Amino acid sequence: MRRAVFALLALLPFALYAQGDYPNKPIRMVVGFAAGGISDVLGRAITIPLSKQLGQQVIVENKPGAGTTIAGDFTVRSAPDGYNLWLQDITTHAINNTLYPRLPYDSMKDFSFIAMVASTPLMLVVHPSTPASNVRELIELLKSNPGKYSYGSSGNGTIVHLSGEMLKSVAGVEVLHVPYKGSNPATQAILGGEVTFVFSTMPPAISNSKAGKLRALAVTTPKRVPAAPEVPTMIEAGVPNFEIVLYSGVLGPKGLDRAIVRKLNAEFARAVQSAEMKQVWQNIGADPIVMSPQEFEAATAREIAKLAPVVKASGAKLE
Repeated sequence: MRRAVFALLALLPFALYAQGDYPNKPIRMVVGFAAGGISDVLGRAITIPLSKQLGQQVIVENKPGAGTTIAGDFTVRSAPDGYNLWLQDITTHAINNTLYPRLPYDSMKDFSFIAMVASTPLMLVVHPSTPASNVRELIELLKSNPGKYSYGSSGNGTIVHLSGEMLKSVAGVEVLHVPYKGSNPATQAILGGEVTFVFSTMPPAISNSKAGKLRALAVTTPKRVPAAPEVPTMIEAGVPNFEIVLYSGVLGPKGLDRAIVRKLNAEFARAVQSAEMKQVWQNIGADPIVMSPQEFEAATAREIAKLAPVVKASGAKLE
């Protein structure tokens, strides 16, 4: 018994060192979208308290394209040392598992699950020139003019893309999908009248609808959001069972030391509940989420299982 105790005590300094020595240099947090989208906004906001807590700068680096799979591939190829993280749109991550028959990685097995950080709705917005003041009128407009109108998205395979496909499916309408490289380009497209509608992430949707540059028709969450209480849900607007919640979380490459995972999980939990983040949550209608790494991994597996039939029903597929 005494020998076992001494053996454990001998290992203790190494365990403490492994946790205490990290981080000793800046951390890169990759975002799979261009600047301006929900992942970018959350990422840049959360780095402020996180950098203070860790004593090292946490830097956001945008790697947009291919429905976030470029950022995903970069992450799995990174060294598992805790200095390359991926703030991922977990909902898109789950969608990609079915949408892409040949992903360059396994959505579950090739990552270390660190922390879920937020959930947010999407907001269905139209250009003010569109002759539709609510969701029912939009659907009637699309039905009466098959193929004439289009919707934009933040890229193939994103939740914004799938939301448009879901509307096409449940409403029985024919509308063209126009993918862009991120939320900001998609927002610029609808502001310029290039597309008719977008299931937009909240930051650009709220600011532009309040400024009268876009018309907000509905949010995709089960309940209305405090940031825009006047905007109905899709279900309230007459589209049964239309519910989409956008989840954001932090992944690392496979094989990340468990002590580092636990440390980062605790620090992200502190950061999302910090004073610096409260205004961010209020402005974009987001809810902070705190989960253990194990709970986060299980939640991602559930999202993959839940969204797989939705992707298949939409008919969307990407190579």
